Formats: sequence, structure tokens, C-alpha cells
Amino acid sequence: MTADTLLERITDYTNRPNPYPLYAELREAGPVVRQADGSYLVGTYHEIAALLHDPRMSADSRSRAETTHKPPFLRLDDPEHHRLRTLAMRPFGPPHSPGRVDAMRGEIARLTDELMEGFQAGRQIDVVDDFAYPLPVTVICRLLGVPREDEPLFREWADAVVASADVRPGEDSTERNRAGEQARVEMGQYLVNLAEQRRGRPSGDMLSAFVNEPDPALRLSQEELAETAVLLLIAGHETTVNLITNGVLTLLRHREQLDHLHKEPDLLPRAVEELLRYEPPVHMRERIPRADIDVAGTTIPEGTSVQLVLASGNRDPKRFQDPDRFDPTRPDNEHLGFGSGIHLCYGAPLARIEAQAALGALIPRLGTARLVEDPPPYRQNAMLRGPRHLPIEL
Repeated sequence: MTADTLLERITDYTNRPNPYPLYAELREAGPVVRQADGSYLVGTYHEIAALLHDPRMSADSRSRAETTHKPPFLRLDDPEHHRLRTLAMRPFGPPHSPGRVDAMRGEIARLTDELMEGFQAGRQIDVVDDFAYPLPVTVICRLLGVPREDEPLFREWADAVVASADVRPGEDSTERNRAGEQARVEMGQYLVNLAEQRRGRPSGDMLSAFVNEPDPALRLSQEELAETAVLLLIAGHETTVNLITNGVLTLLRHREQLDHLHKEPDLLPRAVEELLRYEPPVHMRERIPRADIDVAGTTIPEGTSVQLVLASGNRDPKRFQDPDRFDPTRPDNEHLGFGSGIHLCYGAPLARIEAQAALGALIPRLGTARLVEDPPPYRQNAMLRGPRHLPIEL
């Protein structure tokens, strides 16, 4: 096996349960490793962090992929990215102040308790289907204003959109991309129609706030509203499902740390940060240089696909002491779990609240729980990595 097959091996489904030895191989091969298909991998912490802050690195892949619509701001560059991100964040409340998300704490706690009502001793549950999926999808639907009876519609749409974003070298992605595009259009149309029903009749949710914005300079166009609402809905639950599920799996594999957190629940916020480092929900992000860029002595040509392997950076021994150890008391933990730079995940505060509520409620019940299957079956996606099911016996 040579270093130029690393992306192929990382994305090979057989390595989904444990890609970390491949990330170690990537770091040993050098900060930057060219792949057989001409793309580049970057797997070391300091180089990834620098590139995430480098304005020459573009998140906009329209030049490389056929698309009929404007991408969400997650895949745009400044100044357009900044404008749309700022408008999207307005209904969340002003930065650094209690806003709509903080006001959801009580609701999230109630939803958590509701979901756990049927978790009886001796029963087998699927952490994904019975808990980690319904919690964040219900929360984001409430924030946006999606009726509860329509929540099931989103699973199929979201699965298609997420599948189209997957990285699979050597595979013809035309069909996946077409299905993802179709799902995105259908979901966007549904959300725009929902928002239009609230025009002139504000109802306190985010769709209502978008469509009833009084300042014309701060209004989203219909296309921007569709893309932003779809992004909020997918980003608002997909990664949190993985964060909660990976958290339960990690704690059941580290009984000593599980007991520690049970005895000292105040450590939970730090434990969530450590999970974001140790088993992050997002493993890589693509960037495209707008000019030739020198990274640690390697020139990456303009227009080339560059995969920043965030999960590898999170295990870089040049940045983190004993990086392969799960340590909820880790003091210095500036991980890449939410990315960095202008695209730092703006849903991070909500994800943290949900993960802390979910794990805080589950930890007292996990002491005598056991994994039914280890490793569990994983989702296909290598970029948004997490178990598809996690059966445990309480």
C-alpha cells in the first residue's frame, strides 16, 4: 500500500469502524500527500488550521461540479458567504447573548426525558433510531417551525443530500448527485411554502422570522431562503446524531471514564469537547485553492481538490498530548470538531447543548448497559462518520 491510495482506503467502507490507523499513516507520510487521482490530503493539525484560515482556499466547488442552483453559504466564499451567514444567524439572536437557541434548553431537556420514558432495564434499544436521531431533528424542526407530523419527511431527503456530499474516489457520483439535487429542491420548496404561509402572520419560529423581516436589505431571496432553510435543517441534526451516538459508543468502551462522569456530572461540557476531538462527527472538508499554494514545502496547484482531514488533525501528537487517549479532563482542547476560520460551525452552541443534555440523561443508565455489537454497523459516509445503528441492552 502506498500513500497515494490513502483517500481510497480511508473512504473504503471496510475501514469505517476505525480509520484512525490510516490517519496516523497520513500524518507520517507528510503534512501534504498527493493522491493517485491528483487530489491532495492534509492530515496535520497546524497545516489544517492554517488552511482553514487562508482566504486563498475556496469552499465553493461550483467550478468542479455541475449544479443548477446556488450553493448554501457553507459552500460559498466571502463576501457572499458572510452576507448569507449573517442573515441566517439573525433569528438565532445576537452573537454572544442568550437567544433563541439558549431559550431551547428547557425544551431539549423535556424532549430528552420524553424519548427516555420507554428505556426500561432489560430492554434493547437502538441509540440512533430511538434517541440520537429523533432528538436533534425534533429540535431543529421546532426552531424552524416544521409541524411535528411532517418531521418523518425529512429523513429520506436528508439521507439523499448527505449521500451526495460523500467522498468516494473512483466512483461515478452522477446518480448520487442527481438524487441529492432532487431532494434538496423538494425540501427547499416544502420549506419555502411553509414560510410563505407565515408571511404577514409571524408565529415565533425561524421561517417566520426570515419571511417577515421588515428591512428589505436584510431579506433573503426565495432561492436563498430555500438553500438556507435546507442547510439549517440538515446541518442542524445530521452532525449531532453522530456526536451523540459516537459519545455513547465511546463511553461504553471506556467504562472508567463513564463512571467518572457519572460521579462528576460537572465534567460533562469538557467531555463533550473531548468527544468532538476524539470521535468527531465531521471527518473531512474539501477546499479548492484559488492560486498555487505552498504547504510545508509542497506546492498545491490552483483548482485542485484538497481534503482537510479534520479527524486526523484532532489526533496529531504534535498538537495533543497522548492524542489516542479519550480524556474528558483534557485541559488544552482546541479541537477541529467544528472546523475553524470563517466557516466555523455556527450551529455549534446548539449541538453542545443537545449533546450535553442527551449524554447527561443517558450516563446514569449506561453503567449497566452493554453493547450488543462492537463495532456497530456504520453509515456509508466517510465524511460524516457515525454508526447507522447502535444497539445496546439496558
